Amino acid sequence: MSPPPLSRLDSYFQITERGSTIGREIRGGFATFFTMAYILVLNPIILGGATDINGDQLSFPQLVTVTALVAAVMTVLMGITANLPLALAAGLGINAMVAFQIAPRMTWSEAMGLVVLEGIILCLLSATGFRESVMNAIPMALKQAIGVGIGLFIALIGFVDAGFVTGHEGAPPLSLGAGGELAGWPALVFCFGVLLTLALLARRTKGAILISILATTVLAMIINAVADIDEAAWGLSVPSFPDDIVASPDFGLLGQFSLFGAFGEISLITVVLLVFTLFLTDFFDTMGTAVAVSGEAGLLDERGRVPRLGRMLFVDGLAAAAGGAASASSNTSYIESAAGVGEGARTGFANLVTGGLFALALFFSPLAAVVPSQAAAPALVAVGFLMMLQVGAINWADHTLAIPAFVTIVVMPFTYSITNGIGAGFIAYVLMKVVTGRVREVNWLVWITAALFAVYFAIDPVRQLFGVS
Repeated sequence: MSPPPLSRLDSYFQITERGSTIGREIRGGFATFFTMAYILVLNPIILGGATDINGDQLSFPQLVTVTALVAAVMTVLMGITANLPLALAAGLGINAMVAFQIAPRMTWSEAMGLVVLEGIILCLLSATGFRESVMNAIPMALKQAIGVGIGLFIALIGFVDAGFVTGHEGAPPLSLGAGGELAGWPALVFCFGVLLTLALLARRTKGAILISILATTVLAMIINAVADIDEAAWGLSVPSFPDDIVASPDFGLLGQFSLFGAFGEISLITVVLLVFTLFLTDFFDTMGTAVAVSGEAGLLDERGRVPRLGRMLFVDGLAAAAGGAASASSNTSYIESAAGVGEGARTGFANLVTGGLFALALFFSPLAAVVPSQAAAPALVAVGFLMMLQVGAINWADHTLAIPAFVTIVVMPFTYSITNGIGAGFIAYVLMKVVTGRVREVNWLVWITAALFAVYFAIDPVRQLFGVS
């Protein structure tokens, strides 16, 4: 029996009921923000580095503002309505598609209009319960595999972001450091951060991840101040005290979208294929993230269902539309939220903290760039370990479950995509049931999803079939 709530706030967010405390939620909110604050720099770089059909570019300061604004609003909304520790921000991969595949075919306002359109479709499917039905139809073994695969994926993200693992010409696809070996102070800082985080976790230290991020950032700032280091070696964020702490937000990009303008620039088939790709990526990235983070937080029920799933999916769809309406690209749930869960977050209260920090970043954006990747990335490596623990729950004796689980787990990190891993797992699951004569065990929604993923993976032949470039 759960202990009684301590206050109205406790009761609303079910903090005590879920075995958490306000202190843990606050620490979790900080940890999530620090592990995903890179998006305040990376999203403007990706979107701002591309040009539309007219050669126009988006303003970097304005992109920083809308990136922080939409992340703040949607993260808080997710916490209040769905009561899940899932933070949202501009989706990586999707923003690159918008910048380099869609914008060159049309104006920025028309490209963002397609993102809004995709978000509206997600909202409608969430309101009708279709998205929830698809998620609930997934076999438990695949849900567990999704969590494990994402654990490996985000650990790889951590290694790559820190420069510990790289790929370069004349070397294997992935290798150690820039030239097959670790070199430079930033690499040392990352190694220190990983060892510190794992040591604190082993000792079950409260605030382990957050303590590591802060301590490693301080070390990086000291080293950067006393050593002769090329700032480019740190990556996007240089650990030095900024010249200006406060920056005025520029909201000039808000509302700069044209919902149906793209239909006048390109063919209907091209529009459909572009929206379909955006939609499928958003749909299943969110699904994988929600299952993995909720599973790590111990919030899934006995059938592997996410609590308040309908609300979570609707807010996620709304975030996609809001991101397009603000020219920040589609916003989606972030797997980095697992860092907050690893710090103890179990409720939407942690989102109030994360969202509040994004709101502060509107005015203190220079400070957000102080934490280098080498200080934040160790948290992702540690969370990858925590999520890997789910691998023991998979039934490896049943090959019709084990093979799809294996495919799901390996494809995610190897293709650097949650969606690819889920899609490959769905197709493998259906195939295994068919070849073993157990077709009746496959839910009809799983059949439909597998078919959609078959189109997704064969998108280039489909384009050629319809004569679309």
